[in-house]
Amino acid sequence: MIKLIRTDSDNPDFIHLVKHLDAELAVLDGDEHAFYAQLNKTNKIKHVIVAYENDKPISCGAIREYSPAIMEVKRMYTIPASRGKGIATKILNELEKWASELSYQKCILETGKRQPDAIGLYQKNGYKSIPNYGKYVEMENSVCFEKDITRN
Repeated sequence: MIKLIRTDSDNPDFIHLVKHLDAELAVLDGDEHAFYAQLNKTNKIKHVIVAYENDKPISCGAIREYSPAIMEVKRMYTIPASRGKGIATKILNELEKWASELSYQKCILETGKRQPDAIGLYQKNGYKSIPNYGKYVEMENSVCFEKDITRN
């Protein structure tokens, strides 16, 4: 049984999961990791979801306001042993629901071209490719997506 909780970035389980995410991304991003790391600070995120299985934290995700109408999906991670079970989709759906409850119209996100599983997750959940935005414009390894959440 997967249990999702809404929390914030001070949650110790979220902090623990993000440490694992950052370690994995350091390998995937290689030389570009320092650039991406500066964009992924987790302090003061008000909207975080942590997934638990048998009271053990196994997955997380967050949203942060990008503009008055848009939330940016951040820090999506599932421990390797729990991947492929639809948990990330549950978290993404809950983040979209939360953003919608807060009257946002879209979710946007950035992921890396070297992360085909993440790209697949977003595409399968209705995210459409968009031109790189913000600080990702010049980043060749970045791919950006958006989803209209007014139809959820």
